[in-house]
Amino acid sequence: MIVFNNPPFTGKEIQYMQQAAAENKKICGDGPFTKRCEEWMCAKFGVPASYLTTSGTSALEMAALLCDIKPGDEVLLPSYTFCSTADAFVQRGARLVFVDIRPDTMNIDERLLESAITEKTKAIAVVHYAGVSCEMDTIMDIAKKHHLKVVEDAAQAFGSAYKGKPLGTIGDFGCFSFHETKNFSMGEGGAILLPDLSRRDQAEIVREKGTDRSKFFRGQIDKYTWEDYGSSYLPSDLNAAYLWAQLEEYDRVRNDRMASWNYYNEELKDLASRGCFTQPVIPEGCIHNAHMYYIKLEDLETRTRLIRHLKEHDILAVFHYIPLHSSPAGLKFGRFSGEDRYTTKESERLLRLPLYFGLTEEDCAAVCSSIKDFFS
Repeated sequence: MIVFNNPPFTGKEIQYMQQAAAENKKICGDGPFTKRCEEWMCAKFGVPASYLTTSGTSALEMAALLCDIKPGDEVLLPSYTFCSTADAFVQRGARLVFVDIRPDTMNIDERLLESAITEKTKAIAVVHYAGVSCEMDTIMDIAKKHHLKVVEDAAQAFGSAYKGKPLGTIGDFGCFSFHETKNFSMGEGGAILLPDLSRRDQAEIVREKGTDRSKFFRGQIDKYTWEDYGSSYLPSDLNAAYLWAQLEEYDRVRNDRMASWNYYNEELKDLASRGCFTQPVIPEGCIHNAHMYYIKLEDLETRTRLIRHLKEHDILAVFHYIPLHSSPAGLKFGRFSGEDRYTTKESERLLRLPLYFGLTEEDCAAVCSSIKDFFS
């Protein structure tokens, strides 16, 4: 059986978790491994502050709080995304305004943003689907013109870049996920990046249950107190130890995934040229992270048949997402701006192939062979 996903495991995860528990004797949040991971991200992505969180969802929740989203504010976002992108803002009382996607990258269509803006619009939440960047120059120009905050949902884009800038560092806040389905994992976990230090104190208060406890641990104050609204967004140092083992092997993990992505892309090129399906598009100036490899079939019926065919050959391929604007919660908390030309149509065509750290070339070959057999 060729599974769709295997959580990444590079070899030292258990050793580091044991070190956290037995040697460091520090398994709650903000321990030594947490600090290592945060310092690594600051250095890698060139930001002054990064904070591990309990999930990518909680990173987005922190971003919504830091954007000062209030009841009645409107937030622009794509409908083709996981519900966490929307949940973070709905919890603050925001109304969602769904904007159609581009059919080439499956990202929010930057050309449709201005027509969706009203006097209530407070922020734009962009999603870098499959680790491929949205058109950030245009989006940032629009945000600046209309005085809007930009939250980058970079859950799938850890290590991707746009015109030389790491994703997660371009908007006001960048949010990562380290769920077991992501390139780098701590089981459940995430991170928020702050491209500047102006919101650091507030971010630390939000993350530490509304207290200024972080300043206390740095010796800046002699006692800490409850300052504002917050929650417990600190992950266990055990989780951070698991993640650290993978960050140490960043290039190895990235190169392994990229080899599989490139294999698929080359082997399936002939079928794509014959019009059997379309392959991923990587716009000029974008560097992706091989988070996923997908093909887009002619229609829903063809996708369903191909999934069944692959399963019969012990290969698991999956699709996602059901567009949020057509879901019960999406209908309750938001509206679609303009015409849904591509969101639903393209979502019904997309199929993700197995891709994970450790996937062998033989497995990739078997997947491609089965797809070729289907179209023969």
